[in-house]
Amino acid sequence: MDASKLKTQKQKVLLMGKSGSGKSSMRNIIFSNYVAKDVRRLGATIDVEHSRVKFLGNLILNLWDCGGQDAFTENYLTTQKSYVFSEVGVLIYVFDIESREFEQDLTTYNAVIKALEEYSPRAHVFCLVHKMDLVQMDFRESLFEERETAIKGKSGRFARVVIAYPTTIWDQSLYKAWGNIVHSLIPNLDVIENYLGQLAEAIEAEEVILFERTTFLTVMSVTSKIGEQNPYIDRHERLSNIIKTFKHSLAIFTSSSTSSHQFHDFHIQTPRFNVIIDKFTNNTFVLAVFPPGDAELNCTRINIATARDEFVKLDTTGDRSRRESIGYVQ
Repeated sequence: MDASKLKTQKQKVLLMGKSGSGKSSMRNIIFSNYVAKDVRRLGATIDVEHSRVKFLGNLILNLWDCGGQDAFTENYLTTQKSYVFSEVGVLIYVFDIESREFEQDLTTYNAVIKALEEYSPRAHVFCLVHKMDLVQMDFRESLFEERETAIKGKSGRFARVVIAYPTTIWDQSLYKAWGNIVHSLIPNLDVIENYLGQLAEAIEAEEVILFERTTFLTVMSVTSKIGEQNPYIDRHERLSNIIKTFKHSLAIFTSSSTSSHQFHDFHIQTPRFNVIIDKFTNNTFVLAVFPPGDAELNCTRINIATARDEFVKLDTTGDRSRRESIGYVQ
């Protein structure tokens, strides 16, 4: 089937919160390859800024970055209410940890929740308690838990399902939060996990990670018992941050755009293990950690190419119920 004839799966994502809370900064870091120091020059969002991001074939995220000035928020909750809150897949609400008007912020959030209950009762809700780097390390956990409890208390029918994350643009916490958010939107993840599991077994990998191409957010990962011993539990987010920073450096030193620098068959060989990052489908990259040796590297390249063909079929046929075994080279 021609991919252009597939029914596109669109997910509307609302990004909301008080003006100055950091919404546009995080959006540009995740989706536009900005680095943290570069977002300082961004101005306030006026009304709603729309952007589209394609994930895994026919899944498209329609991201609505809603300006947080009082006048705009009032319009969202009155004259534009049905337009803004209808058919929402995900609400991401950003709280500024330094806000001196937290109670008012909660009141506004509660009004947004009520509008969401009316027009999109099945939406996912995520709250980001942002700018946590401004809080002393010893107080971060307790302050976040306090804010999380208050947020859930104002979440209405969503109280049992709302998920909150502490975030800052200065470390990998932002990638963890957004990675989990995007993960919740991808259909039939069990099929993707099944194929990745077969690949990991064939190449005896400690870990195989599937990344989205533009954002380098983690789509899915499969880890062996040996890989589970890795002490860095935030390694996926660290990798996302490192790779995007490296792409940004390439763009600076070559006077080109970050989108023009994509990895293809990037690999590292050590006496203890091999690592490869390879282009997978049009919208994904795959990273694998597997045993050392030239033969193992060549075998892995062949098996990634074999797996790529199956994943391309998922993208072009839209059939995510497939569970056939893949003929890998052992």
